[in-house]
Amino acid sequence: MGHTLSSAAQWTSAEEGGHGKLEFSPFNEVLLKEMIDFVEAISAKGSNESRYVFKHPLVWITEIKPSEFPANYKNKGSEMVSNAVDKNGRPLLVMKLKGLLWEISVRCFEQLDVVIKSAESKKLLEARHCLEANPDPVTSILGNRFATVAKDDHAIYRITHELSEFERSHSEAGLSERKIAINILFQIKALDDALMLKAIKTISGEIKLSPEEVDRSFNVLTKFCGQNPRLCVLKSLSWLEPYTYVFKNGCRAPFWRQLNGDISYLIARPHDGEPISITASTHGYFVNGGMDSDTKVLDFDKRSAYYKDLRTLLRKENAHFDSIIENEAIFSTGEPKADDASGTSSVIATPIASTVKLVDATNADSVVRLSPGDRADTPPAMTERLRAILSGEEAARKVGKKPPKKVTKIEGVEPEREKAHKKKPKKTAGAKKKLYSDESSSDGPDDNDEGDKCIDKFEMPSDYWLIQKYMKFIKGGNPSATTFALCALMDLDLTHDSTQLGIRDVGGVELLINLLESKDLRCQIGSLHVLKKISENCAIRQFITDLGGIQIMVRLLRCQDSELKCLAAETIAHVAQFKRARRIVRRNNGICNLIALLDIGHDRSLSRAEELEQARCGALAIFSCCKSRTNKTVMRRAGIIPILGKLLWQSDPETLIPVVGILHECAQELIYLVSIRTEGMLGNILKHLKEEKSIALQTVCASALFVCAREKETRVIIRQLGGLKHLVDIVAAAKDKKLIEEAAGAIWKCAISEENCKDLHKLSAVTHLVKILNIQPEEPEEVLVNVVGALGEMAKVKVNSKEIRQANGIPALVNLLKKTNTSILVNASKAVGYCAEDFENMVLINKLDGVALIWSLLKNKNEEVQASAARALCPCIQNAQDSGEMVRSFIGGLEFVVRLLKSNNSNVLASACAVIASIALDEENLAVLTDHGVVPMLARLVCANIERERRHLCEAIANCCSWSDNRTQFGKEDAVRPLVRYLKTADEEVLCSCTRALYELSKDPDNCITMHDVDVVKRMLELVASRNKVIQISAAGCISNIRRLALANENYYYQRYYQQH
Repeated sequence: MGHTLSSAAQWTSAEEGGHGKLEFSPFNEVLLKEMIDFVEAISAKGSNESRYVFKHPLVWITEIKPSEFPANYKNKGSEMVSNAVDKNGRPLLVMKLKGLLWEISVRCFEQLDVVIKSAESKKLLEARHCLEANPDPVTSILGNRFATVAKDDHAIYRITHELSEFERSHSEAGLSERKIAINILFQIKALDDALMLKAIKTISGEIKLSPEEVDRSFNVLTKFCGQNPRLCVLKSLSWLEPYTYVFKNGCRAPFWRQLNGDISYLIARPHDGEPISITASTHGYFVNGGMDSDTKVLDFDKRSAYYKDLRTLLRKENAHFDSIIENEAIFSTGEPKADDASGTSSVIATPIASTVKLVDATNADSVVRLSPGDRADTPPAMTERLRAILSGEEAARKVGKKPPKKVTKIEGVEPEREKAHKKKPKKTAGAKKKLYSDESSSDGPDDNDEGDKCIDKFEMPSDYWLIQKYMKFIKGGNPSATTFALCALMDLDLTHDSTQLGIRDVGGVELLINLLESKDLRCQIGSLHVLKKISENCAIRQFITDLGGIQIMVRLLRCQDSELKCLAAETIAHVAQFKRARRIVRRNNGICNLIALLDIGHDRSLSRAEELEQARCGALAIFSCCKSRTNKTVMRRAGIIPILGKLLWQSDPETLIPVVGILHECAQELIYLVSIRTEGMLGNILKHLKEEKSIALQTVCASALFVCAREKETRVIIRQLGGLKHLVDIVAAAKDKKLIEEAAGAIWKCAISEENCKDLHKLSAVTHLVKILNIQPEEPEEVLVNVVGALGEMAKVKVNSKEIRQANGIPALVNLLKKTNTSILVNASKAVGYCAEDFENMVLINKLDGVALIWSLLKNKNEEVQASAARALCPCIQNAQDSGEMVRSFIGGLEFVVRLLKSNNSNVLASACAVIASIALDEENLAVLTDHGVVPMLARLVCANIERERRHLCEAIANCCSWSDNRTQFGKEDAVRPLVRYLKTADEEVLCSCTRALYELSKDPDNCITMHDVDVVKRMLELVASRNKVIQISAAGCISNIRRLALANENYYYQRYYQQH
């Protein structure tokens, strides 16, 4: 048993038979069952062997609870013991609570049998835990003298000799115990030999499946699925939902199931039974428990034996599939003809045919054509060909054993035709689509086609096979051999897909993670070097996380060796690229450990270079982790801000790049943004931006300024420290596109402040930015977005908009309106809109058809583009020479503007109201808008809460009141009362628009009555004292209209009174 465990059992650890885990393989399952049967057989005899006390107890963590044991065991709460004791009075079974788990200690076969019976359905799992914790059980049972050794074991001969010597000089009791021990030894030896023989047979006949083979069998079998039970082997065969995503290693099973060997899950729907849920694993195919209809959870447990291929499993599980394969019903004759809606085909006999084809249920052209004399009998070669495909026999070609071509002569095929086929050139790619149809009686061409699809791993470069050799040395060698193998592995290109595939296929990732827990420093460093390279692969990153690699690497951050800490931090930086990995780092206190690496100057045992390297690696890892908002909070509480400020004084670019990157990522949080400003970090960032030691450092500094400049105080500091000049110089002289993009973005955000716009004008920033626009075909879209955004903000100052025209920037901006990138369209329309506020610019924009392009953007599906385009139309309409005629020239344009009022986006609504306010200044256009129902749509918006939307809505209502009875319609739509509430705002622009709207509405008597009822006069009297003349005039006019109505009403009553008296 010891030899079987150490040699034949399949373990997952680096040291075979050491502290690893048993793999979930068919042979390991057989081994566990045999050992359970062995224990049960000894106990069932009731002999002395079952009561033999082990030399050392078998100890492991169990999943059995004390309540599951028989009632005659003494349960003491945190401990349970058996009534059976040895000659010294010690219990033969003890269970103790270790934290949240139970640890069990067993000292005889009889008690071991009780454990097995108590486990019930968990027998195999309990046996697995026992053997993993006690990899050499013979030593525990009989003593260290019987430990498993690699060389010839003479323990039996030695114990026999000692037994004969013992008979002469010792008592009968001691002699009996020795005889029991030797009887147990002989039984264990017999079991060990039987298991070893079974292992040899199992391993020699075992075929490992790969994802490529599973996919190939699936693709072949789906071609013979359909609704016709006479022609098709199955109704359908598909991948089981939701396990359809293909990982980079080709598997569809989730990572935690891939550890058990699962590749993918299929669902086969036969013609005569229930669907069959199938698991494809590396050990073969088997039927699983299926998907639960209520919980939609798949039962992964094995419900059948392993089958070497999908065909064998389906033949065993489904009678219809077996009968189709056996009686060759998959073949038919003649040409197919669609005869029903279900897609089945009827076959019409043809008198002449000279080719043989397999039926493809998904392709109407794939039928069997036979000569008239051969219709009764299908050529056996075709049946063998089909069986070979479905059973995966062609996998033999992968090892170079190509089967001989079978040439089956078919009647009706002329000899000349055969000769012509032999001279036929290689098939083209288009011809390979008919993989299972060939114009020859031989299936040789099919074999060639199939062989081309089977090459996968066997076309890998030599490095793929070298990796497997190196992994064997790593797995079974001593620390020196392991180190040499890791060094040899590092010489390979570990970033190449084939290399990563090789490491993954032989279980190298698990092996490398196990090495991290070894005590040999060289092995740990070598393993981290390899993991750092291969963890750049997304699938391997997730695999490392699933195997618990992050927790181990976080523990290594607390070790004493500087190189080991640096490598662990760099590997964490690669792995923590997704949410779950970052969460694991945080929960294992990894953030604080990484921040400790940043704090330089405390460890006197390290040189300056080593401290900077530690800081660089720690910063890289924190940069990956800080993409999580929760991690940012943990970092701040751990005191990272002053440490980052101190690191900014360093001059090493490699250290500064990740440090500034952390600031860029964290500056999106307001509390970090304020700290960056108050801690004086902006000065250092600008200093590094000015230096030309590293383009990458300049880029990340510009990117940090782009994020920080959204705060007004930060923009002021950047201007005062001369940062605008540095940014403009970069835009003017830099050649790196990414650097230009980030610098232009920083200028864009800085230009939000009007003072900065004036300084940028002095620095000729507009000229340099326009130069970039004039070489659009050479610039990436990301650069154009930031450049146009900067020009749009700067165009708010009139002197800059004139400079844009003088630098020939208007044509470039108008041309950008034809792009499809939404960010470019938003910024370009905004820039054109600001430029249109200048009359000369507007003439040029109109000449270039810029207004028509902006108008067309109103139909864009993106709401930001719609809002920006509508906002840009306002100055275009206001400054056009004949704006009314220009607007009417756009067919259907007014109707579409009104339709924008149905949007749910507040920015679109505000911009649409602004456009309507501008269009309504023309009487004819206002009439058209009224016909399109603009009044009720505006009235529905009066409950808006956003100040900008309120302002433009009031302007639109005021301008629309001048046509026909629109004032009356607004009153009937109950738009007056909500407008009065706008008078409480502190925004002067909203007040101005609102008083204008109320003044226009007050020209209708009914509206005056409504205003008087809501006590508008009191508020209007206060607004008459405003310094804004528009507010004064509108408020006074509104009061005047209300008062006139009141006077007219009084005069009417007086006249009526006099008439009556």
